[in-house]
Amino acid sequence: MSKIRQQRTAGQIRNILSELVLRELSDPRLQDLTFTDVKIDRELQYADVYVAALGDDTRREEVMAALEGATGFLRRELASRLRLRTVPYLHFHWDPTLAHAERINTLLDKLDIPAESDDTE
Repeated sequence: MSKIRQQRTAGQIRNILSELVLRELSDPRLQDLTFTDVKIDRELQYADVYVAALGDDTRREEVMAALEGATGFLRRELASRLRLRTVPYLHFHWDPTLAHAERINTLLDKLDIPAESDDTE
């Protein structure tokens, strides 16, 4: 599979999963969930799906448990909406990127940088 088709399929999977969680699943543990990235192997056997709960890193265990429980439903729905011979097995991973970005912003806000003076001596 070409790299472009791989990326396009990953984007489709990400969009479909977002729509399914938003509209089809009624699990309260999956509210405010963001699918940040999907990476597919060359053979379309496995998809690594990265997720984060907006603004809340403490819900990690319950979100991951809810996603593992809904994997069969999500994969079945992907099969009906994608034109693929086989639908990849979904492996969910917590994405720490949002937490890292928040930490960096906090550190940057704490910096005390003096203003430059316009002395031309």
